[in-house]
Amino acid sequence: MLRQISIRNFVIVDQIDLDVLPGFTVLTGETGAGKSILIDALTLILGERGDTSLIRLGCERAEINVTFDISRLPSLVQWMDDNDLQGEAESCLMRRIIESNGRSRNYINGHAATLQQMRIAGDYLIAIHSQHAHQLLLQKDAQRELLDAFAGCGELAKTVKSGYQHWRNCQQLRISMEERAAEMLDKRAQLEWQLEELSALNFSLDEWQQLQADHSRLSHLAALMETVELTINALSDSESSVLGQLNAVIAQLQNMQEYDRQLQPIADLLESGHIQVREGLYELKHYRQNLELDPQVLQEIDQRMSAIHTTARKFRLDPLQLPALMDSLSQQLEALGSSTDIELLQAHEAAAWSAYFQQATELTAIREQAGRALSQQVTEMMQTLAMEGGQFSVTLTALEQGNADGLEHIEFQVAAHQGLPLRPLAKVASGGELSRISLAIQVITSKAGIVSTLVFDEVDVGIGGKVAEIVGRLLKKLGQERQVLCVTHLPQVAAAGDQQWQVVKTLGAGESVQVSSHISILDSQQRIEEIARMLGGAHITETTRQHAAEMLQGGASRS
Repeated sequence: MLRQISIRNFVIVDQIDLDVLPGFTVLTGETGAGKSILIDALTLILGERGDTSLIRLGCERAEINVTFDISRLPSLVQWMDDNDLQGEAESCLMRRIIESNGRSRNYINGHAATLQQMRIAGDYLIAIHSQHAHQLLLQKDAQRELLDAFAGCGELAKTVKSGYQHWRNCQQLRISMEERAAEMLDKRAQLEWQLEELSALNFSLDEWQQLQADHSRLSHLAALMETVELTINALSDSESSVLGQLNAVIAQLQNMQEYDRQLQPIADLLESGHIQVREGLYELKHYRQNLELDPQVLQEIDQRMSAIHTTARKFRLDPLQLPALMDSLSQQLEALGSSTDIELLQAHEAAAWSAYFQQATELTAIREQAGRALSQQVTEMMQTLAMEGGQFSVTLTALEQGNADGLEHIEFQVAAHQGLPLRPLAKVASGGELSRISLAIQVITSKAGIVSTLVFDEVDVGIGGKVAEIVGRLLKKLGQERQVLCVTHLPQVAAAGDQQWQVVKTLGAGESVQVSSHISILDSQQRIEEIARMLGGAHITETTRQHAAEMLQGGASRS
């Protein structure tokens, strides 16, 4: 429930601070005084976009603060907890600042919030019904959305829409694949022979590295053999071999150790070197034994490397890239295999349609039940709004094939008077009748919602006389269940309010001629004067005041 409203430097408002009470509050004032500015401020709190034109002339920024009692909105409390937007217990503070540089800042309970979060929170808090809703009601999409809101099946309707789109995507994929079947078969054949050729090559990076090493070794076998023989000869076979000279040196140093023990570490090092040379000589002789000059082996390696190069050139790749190509081709063939399996696509399409149809059938059942209830309630209210004998009907016409909105076409139909056939609302309702029917629908659907604060912005346009009194009683009764704010120009509606605010426009004094709009909370005597003004215009007589007092007394006594 709305508790407090604070507005600063907004359009022609300098400063407004209001405590909002439960029940039915009416907002009145002369034409052009700025009655709808309060509604505009609330729409900003609910996440509507704003710009610098909303800042009062000469000011740096506009600011709106609205406090709500959320003690009866556990779902909103949970949502705020989930989004780290907690505040004081049982309270929610919504704040919006628009600066002259074009920047907009939004806060929920002091936490920075996005416009989308402001809208989500606002959906729990306030529902605003404007006179433009009369014309919106003529649109078929709006009629369907209103019925779904009344039925409380908005989320199911979204699920149905998503399910339909999923089915359509499956259907389009299946059709596309069928149309491209020949192309896909050609592509599959190409991938298969490419993979077959690569598989037959049986190539790996390890093999390629080994082939290169073997080819290099065998290609230089004679030079390797010559180098090995020369090395073996130098180490051991020649008269001045390395091993022989090392033996002589080591023996001489060992003989000299008896004269100087400092030669022992040197002799030990040379002995270690002598051992390493002998090990190297052993390995070198072993290597010589394994060196076989076999032209057949080299030829086989040449042929294998030639085959690999030929395949790589065919695919315009380096041999090292062939394994990656094979993996890629395998993945493409696998993906192509699943996407071109028409039977599998048909199965997916059928499953998607079955899921959509089941959800849409459930939605239809809910809509039918809600449609009957809404038809009955609006018809009953029409009898009290000077449309005796009239009838309202929510008509559901089955579609040959469903669409994103369900399995039926929804249309509001009305017979304004007894004996007239039901026809589409857009074709038969006059301006006054449309206003009354729209108001009835808005009041009834508001009762079904979870929002505790309802705002009506001049929804009584086109209504007068006895009907205006009935509308006042209707809103007053609604105020017993919800908090209701109504901007009105009708004294009959104003007299039914539990409390009344008056909007007054003034001009600045002295050099300032800036216009300002102010809202005053009226006491009993001030309400008589205001309603008398609404009744009699500029010239208010005692008779007008008496009439206004009688209207207020009558309004206070109505339940």
